[in-house]
Amino acid sequence: METVNAAVVGLVLGYILDLLLGDPAWFPHPIILFGRMITRCEKLLRRGGFLIVKGAFGVFLLVGITFALFFGLMHWATMLPFGAQVAIMALFVFYGLANHTLIWEVRNVFRELEKNIDSGRAAVGRIVGRDTAALTDAQIRKAALETLSENLSDGVVAPLFYYALLGIPGMMTYKMVNTLDSMWGYKSDRFIFFGRAAARLDDVANFIPARLTALLMTIVSFSGRSFSYVVRFGSKHTSPNSGYPEAALAGILNCQFGGGSFYGGVFHRKPAIGYSDRVLTLVDMQRATRVNHAVTLVAIIIISITLTLLP
Repeated sequence: METVNAAVVGLVLGYILDLLLGDPAWFPHPIILFGRMITRCEKLLRRGGFLIVKGAFGVFLLVGITFALFFGLMHWATMLPFGAQVAIMALFVFYGLANHTLIWEVRNVFRELEKNIDSGRAAVGRIVGRDTAALTDAQIRKAALETLSENLSDGVVAPLFYYALLGIPGMMTYKMVNTLDSMWGYKSDRFIFFGRAAARLDDVANFIPARLTALLMTIVSFSGRSFSYVVRFGSKHTSPNSGYPEAALAGILNCQFGGGSFYGGVFHRKPAIGYSDRVLTLVDMQRATRVNHAVTLVAIIIISITLTLLP
């Protein structure tokens, strides 16, 4: 019972830390270590032939090491006093959540856009993968809110989902999977074969969390239109998962996401999600960020109650 209580208290404290601090640049973060591990692994493996097999081996190795490392850490933590257990869990929940930083970045896009369009392009370029040099004001706003909805799943609900299932080892292993996808999961000449396993594993890992995110978004917003958009447009996205939270937010805001974008100078056409192709406003951004906060809080409450009631 004490271990479960530590998990609950650590979860709540970690959530509060993320709410207050985000990801301060001066504070060391395991994702930096993950990135270095991934880069080193790529240098060792991405050469010669059999790149799909080598990429899959790299993914298996890095994911396995991450789970084993944190499983060992948390097994050791169970032998520590209750307060130390809570502190360790809170620290890694804090590392695992990205809601504060995500919301700050999206708000910053709208702030910078008020100065001039070049500042807005630079700000949105920090959080999207598409080319931003020629984006219009309306496209910048849309890109920022699309990213907000997608990353509510990747950066909040998915880590919490795996925390609920497997504790800190599950949460941090998911973060490794997500980091692998962000570094290797591109359809470029460099990664089209080597990064295939990373992209596929990320798709699998996010399958349930993306749909849970969309459901929570419709619930906290009390939006019937949002639910109908999820049903109609969720599967229309080129990604097997991103369309669900995007459709939920499009329904909440009564707007349209999707359409074409340039990536690496190549135009990629995407299906439209929603009907009203209107220009998004500051009020829309504020409403969207409130949805993010509400979804995060509800997820924390549900997981806390579930862990408390477990035998």
